Amino acid sequence: MAEKKSFETKMEELSRVVEELEQGQPDLERALSLFETGVKLTKECQEILDRAEQKVTRLMQSEDGEVTETPFA
Repeated sequence: MAEKKSFETKMEELSRVVEELEQGQPDLERALSLFETGVKLTKECQEILDRAEQKVTRLMQSEDGEVTETPFA
């Protein structure tokens, strides 16, 4: 079974992908592979952030101590 990567690990990997693409050195096949990996990592990171935002929204409390659902801004 594959090990789940942390958000930070995925962001580091995405950073390396972007860096390699920005250098402009990979051939077309490698560039497409890197782009595909970058899109996948971006989606995975966004899903993690969305789940975290939902948790924060659920945990927000009003000043009187009541738990209320408040949008995360």
